[in-house]
Amino acid sequence: MTRVVENPRSGAGVLAEVSLRVNGERREVRVDTRTSLLDLLREHLGLTGSKKGCDHGQCGACTVLVDGRRANGCLLLAVAADGCEVVTVEGLAEDGELHPLQRAFVEHDAFQCGYCTPGQLCSAVGMLDEAADGWPSLVTPDASEGGIVLEGEEIRERMSGNICRCGAYPNIVSAIEEIVTG
Repeated sequence: MTRVVENPRSGAGVLAEVSLRVNGERREVRVDTRTSLLDLLREHLGLTGSKKGCDHGQCGACTVLVDGRRANGCLLLAVAADGCEVVTVEGLAEDGELHPLQRAFVEHDAFQCGYCTPGQLCSAVGMLDEAADGWPSLVTPDASEGGIVLEGEEIRERMSGNICRCGAYPNIVSAIEEIVTG
């Protein structure tokens, strides 16, 4: 539960103590109530993998997983994530081993400048879970007949909230398809 505390500086915003699990580790941080989750991660916890691209929720560079669901960190207030489990790109690897999607992105050269890559990776992890749970997209055919098939158009639609200014989309889709097909 978020605990609001007085801000000792006159004219400054209200401070709140936020408690959340970030990449498996319990973190408690005192932040201005206007602080975004992205700024909490980058400026208060030093987790700079998630990027601030547009700061308006349009590019997806800041995508993280909040309780297993994709979220734009720039739009979500840190106080709204109180009590949540947050996974950033830094938390995808386990025991020093890259997440399978991270390996596939490397193998398929699914990045160029790399700025969008952390958001693309977190979004892809969330997207795969959504599809596995049967969540349809705008282009999903009737999923009642055999489940959701993650191929080209379906993957592109589900990843459309993540912009790559370099245009690495074909390789991003190929990397995700590799994970889907095993």
